[in-house]
Amino acid sequence: MAGIQRVGIVLFQLGGPDSLEAVEPFLRNLFLDPDIIPMGPLGFLRGPLASYIAKKRSVPVRGRYAMIGRRSPIALLTERQRAKLSASLSPFIEPIVVTAMRYWKPFTADAVARIKAAAPLDRLVLLPLYPHYSYATSLSSLKEWRRLYGQPAGGPPEVTIESFHNHPLYIQALVEKIGVCLRQFPDSSRIHLLFSAHGIPLSLVEKGDPYPKHIAETVRLVNEAGSKRYANWPRTQILCFQSRVGPMKWLEPPFLETMERLGHEGVKEVLVAPISFVTEHIETLHEINIDGRIDAGKSGIERFRMMPAVGDSPMFIAALKDLVLEKLRISEPEAELRAAG
Repeated sequence: MAGIQRVGIVLFQLGGPDSLEAVEPFLRNLFLDPDIIPMGPLGFLRGPLASYIAKKRSVPVRGRYAMIGRRSPIALLTERQRAKLSASLSPFIEPIVVTAMRYWKPFTADAVARIKAAAPLDRLVLLPLYPHYSYATSLSSLKEWRRLYGQPAGGPPEVTIESFHNHPLYIQALVEKIGVCLRQFPDSSRIHLLFSAHGIPLSLVEKGDPYPKHIAETVRLVNEAGSKRYANWPRTQILCFQSRVGPMKWLEPPFLETMERLGHEGVKEVLVAPISFVTEHIETLHEINIDGRIDAGKSGIERFRMMPAVGDSPMFIAALKDLVLEKLRISEPEAELRAAG
């Protein structure tokens, strides 16, 4: 019987500043990425422009981070996901799970060094923790990996999990999180369920970015599964987008403007489900739960709740485990036999 496989697994994430002093260099790294802001033939201006934007934006952004603990929690929360995924896979394979953050520590270069130090490996799984594929997130992270790691020739065979926006266990993880929040409303069937996703520039969509289609499919599947599981599933659901930056046109409708519109239309109860984020960070903790809550109150909304991210919930970790084993073409019974042998 074949021995247990030794598998490297790379978890890709955005990253976030680990101190207030790190905010400006984090932002500079972000705006240096051509997959975030395409500039075409003006690419030679990217460095000076990134430095200018980062310096200008760092003051208000530092203020926002100061309100949520003076740092981004994404590194800590992703580490919890990494540890739990590793533990869930250990009965089936020998996992070497590392984290590659795109714009802050631990950087992709750190993950490359750890994977190379772990050689020899039988397989390598690249797993972006972005449920919905986008040029600005998944593609950018994978391109950075390829730039630093090199071509897979000569190394362990690679497999890539490009998205999991429609994976049944991921959908169930979202439904469970929404379900917990529904208990906080006297009659949740009457609330407005506001799905919020991180926005991207329309220029990326025009180039074929599948992100908005993936988001729409997740919303459809969550509503379908939620209405079957909960008799009082909200009758009104709205999709909006957040975190717009710069003068370019982005996906619409915008989150804060949608919140204000609902309040002015007389809506009194809103539950926000940030479906494109698998951990809490500034977009959820500040943009939704502080700015959104304030705007909701000003607009007349009386009961405002935010769904927590799926984080390291058992259902979400089960989804990640299933994704890895499926890519490796190992069923759980087969894996158990290999481990026993």
